[in-house]
Amino acid sequence: MTAETQHPRGEMSLRTVAMPADTNPHGDIFGGWIMSLMDVAAGVAAGTHAQGRVATAAVSNLSFLRPVKVGDVVCVYTHVVKTGRSSITIGVETWVLRQNRGARERVTFAEFVMVAVDDAGRPRPLA
Repeated sequence: MTAETQHPRGEMSLRTVAMPADTNPHGDIFGGWIMSLMDVAAGVAAGTHAQGRVATAAVSNLSFLRPVKVGDVVCVYTHVVKTGRSSITIGVETWVLRQNRGARERVTFAEFVMVAVDDAGRPRPLA
């Protein structure tokens, strides 16, 4: 494990507990639920940076490294990778505490490209 994967990068943008309602028919935590948490966290981070509304434009390099289990505390961390005229690329990592104890484990990572938008949903320059 590299130094990069031993500790979360960035700041915690979201924290919740994986519940039975978040499982697929086989009882595993649904990957789409994790992706939605990552999207919310990226939106929070980008919206703060853009000082306003943002929309998800793209997701890349999404990797699921380990399963998430019912009862795990799910923590999503974000950091700004780069900015453009109206876009912000946010690095997103999901870490879990198994049953709220022990060492954190990184379970996913991705990059989300968010675009600052005006009230009509058109791209706008970053604030």
